[in-house]
Amino acid sequence: MSARTLTTEQLGHLRHFDNLSRQLPNDWSLMQGKGTNQEDFGGYRFQLAYMVYALALTHRHRLPAAPGLFQPTIQRLNDKILHPEVWMYWRDVSRGGNVFNAHLTDSLSEQWDPVARDNIMYSAYVQSMALFHDYLFDSDRYAAEGSLTFQYWSFFWGGEEKRFAYDRESLNEHIYWQMVRNGYLGVACEPNCVFQICNQPAILGFRLHDLITGGARADEVVAGYEQAWADFGRLDETGHYNMFVLEDAKEVQPNARLAAWIDAWCGALMNMWNREFVHTNYPRQIQQFLSESPDGTLSVAPSPPQEFMGQTVVSDTCDFGWVAAWASEVGDEGTLRGLLEHVDRFMNPTWRDGGLYYPRNDTPTDERGNRTEIEPMSGNVLLGYARLNVPDGLWGLYNQPWERTHFEEPALTSVDRNVEVSQAEVVDGVLHTRPRRAPGLPGDGTVTISRVAGRGRWTVNADGRPIAVIDGTAAVPEPGSPTDVLRVHGDGVVLRCPDNAQLFTFRKNQ
Repeated sequence: MSARTLTTEQLGHLRHFDNLSRQLPNDWSLMQGKGTNQEDFGGYRFQLAYMVYALALTHRHRLPAAPGLFQPTIQRLNDKILHPEVWMYWRDVSRGGNVFNAHLTDSLSEQWDPVARDNIMYSAYVQSMALFHDYLFDSDRYAAEGSLTFQYWSFFWGGEEKRFAYDRESLNEHIYWQMVRNGYLGVACEPNCVFQICNQPAILGFRLHDLITGGARADEVVAGYEQAWADFGRLDETGHYNMFVLEDAKEVQPNARLAAWIDAWCGALMNMWNREFVHTNYPRQIQQFLSESPDGTLSVAPSPPQEFMGQTVVSDTCDFGWVAAWASEVGDEGTLRGLLEHVDRFMNPTWRDGGLYYPRNDTPTDERGNRTEIEPMSGNVLLGYARLNVPDGLWGLYNQPWERTHFEEPALTSVDRNVEVSQAEVVDGVLHTRPRRAPGLPGDGTVTISRVAGRGRWTVNADGRPIAVIDGTAAVPEPGSPTDVLRVHGDGVVLRCPDNAQLFTFRKNQ
């Protein structure tokens, strides 16, 4: 069995992402955390974005020959991040009034366009999610004018429809020039606060755009970013990642509370372009966040609550999930294994419609002191992300792009909803795939393998046994094999999947 063959748990996470992507508009079941108004780190935008990132990593590193498994889910998640329920928080946050920008409230106005200024904590995800789609699937879907449009209208409020049309080119360009105007320090999240973390997805977006167009903008932005942050230091005096810079005062805000999410989130993302730096600092940093639970697994203590103006901030920090994602990216398999053992024992792993997740639990610990608290961002997304990622996964995606020949190889271009695919890769010109009809879900139980029919003569094996020959545009079953397993459709072959996973190979005869 290939090292790339997915486990039952990994398949469960993919199914859960797909299930969430299929929920009806404005149905955010299982996704609401403790925070309100989508302002905190567990907001819908982050859950949607990192589901796409996890799917992209899985496609790139584990199932590279199964675009049909990933493309529809990514499209649905991209549609959801454009929904007003995801970005409407910006209408209020854009006016300022928090402890870091209260002095700017007289100069700030309500901003309906969620990407026009600041708000990189949203705009960079829309940018990178759209570019992920078009890069991974050799598509121009989001190059079309208006393909990334934000719109809202309510007859209760009156007035004209709010409508702001962008596409992958215009949004990428808009974010780039915001970077340039700010001396490459980055674009602010909420007004006046330029976070290191939230500018990493924008850098990823620039790199994906470069891979599509042949440009080198990511190199330029990284060089400028390095120079701009040299004035403040990426790390604070204790060796942890600085959180953000106040744009007007040029004052850096360190990780003063030793919040695990700051180091973990920043390190997990920055590894894509700054691997040596991240790997060098990781061992010392992570030791301050890990603890052994009373029952012997590894755990992460939640960050202490923030208090401002006499109020306790209620939010999801997602510490546990981000530390797991960080460990997966740097290849710390021992830590990742200990964390996953903990969630599987104490955080109620739940199967729903074939999908695996860890449901929200606001109770800090069980009676023995084992951490049980978990929020939707970790339970829906980050733990699956960590389990599906590979060591240096983002680094590999960023630095080792697919050759153009990848898009000419045989691949699963259509996968029915009731099919799970645990292996799909081309090795030395031979497609290896392991599909299985999943019970209890709607669908015809078929996959389509394209770039085969009409391209010579192919032998199809199932678990090493010849079952058919694809000769031009005909599928000829081997004697004794079922006649309805394969049929030709266009340049593809439709395969009826068995109830148990079998390894199918498609080998072109010389």
